[in-house]
Amino acid sequence: MLFIYVVFAALFGLMAGSFLNVVIYRLPIMLERSWQREARQVLDIENTEAETPFNLSIPRSACPKCRAPVKAWQNIPVISFLLLRGRCANCHTPISWRYPLVELITAAAFATVVWRFGWTPTAWFGLALTAALIALFFIDADTQLLPDSITLPLLWLGLLFNLFFSFVSLQQAVLGAAAGYLSLWLLFQAFKLITGKEGMGFGDFKLLAALGAWLGVSALPLIILMAALVGIAASIALKIGRGQPMAFGPALAFAGWIIFLFHQEAGQAIHWWLASSGFAT
Repeated sequence: MLFIYVVFAALFGLMAGSFLNVVIYRLPIMLERSWQREARQVLDIENTEAETPFNLSIPRSACPKCRAPVKAWQNIPVISFLLLRGRCANCHTPISWRYPLVELITAAAFATVVWRFGWTPTAWFGLALTAALIALFFIDADTQLLPDSITLPLLWLGLLFNLFFSFVSLQQAVLGAAAGYLSLWLLFQAFKLITGKEGMGFGDFKLLAALGAWLGVSALPLIILMAALVGIAASIALKIGRGQPMAFGPALAFAGWIIFLFHQEAGQAIHWWLASSGFAT
C-alpha cells in the first residue's frame, strides 16, 4: 500500500507543481501591482490606465510572446512539454525548462514525504509545507522576495500542526517561531550597525520563524548551519562575487525541508552535540 500511496503522491505532485509554476510567475507580479496601487493612493496620483484583472486564475495561461492561449492538452505536466518538444505550439518560441523542472521536483518531493511518513496527517501537513517551500525557493531565487502571503500562513500552519499532532511540543514551536525571527533580526541589526548596509531582507526572518514553528527552537541552529553551507556552496557554484546580492531564502527552504524529513535523526544529533558540549545530560 505504501508504494501505491507514493505513486499517488508523485502524480499529485506533478499537478501541484503545475500550479506552483503559476504561483512562482504570477505572485511577484501581483505584489508589484499592489504596491503600485498603494503608492498611487499615498501620493494621490490618479491612475489613467485601465487595469486588467491579474491573479492566480485570471488571465488564462498564454504564450508570453505570441499570447496564444494554452490549451488543456498543452498544459499536462511534463508530458505536454515533451510532446511540444519544449516549444510554443503556435509560434515555436522555446518554453523554459523551469516549468517541467518545478513539476518534477514537486513530484519527487511529494513522493519522498509520503515515503517517509506514510499516508498520515504528518504527511498531509508535510505536503503543504513542501509546496510552500518550493514556491518560496523559486520566487526568492528569481526576485529576492519572500511573500508574506506564503510565509505568514506557513508560520500559523506550523503552530496548528504542532498543536494537534505534536511533531514537537507547542512550547518548542512557539519558542521556535519567536527565536527564528529574532535571531536573524538581531544579526541583521548588528550587520547594519557595523557596515551601514542591510545584509538580508525581512522575509528571511519570517521564513525562519515559520520553520521554527514547524520544527521547534532546538532545530534552528542546525537549520542556520545547513543553510549557510548550502548558501556558500551555491555562491561558489554560481560564481557570485563578493558584494553581489544573493537570495538566502532558497537555502533556508532547502535546509528546513531536509530537517523536516529527518527530524528525529536531527533531534538526536542536536542532543548528542549538546551532551558532548556539556549543555545537556
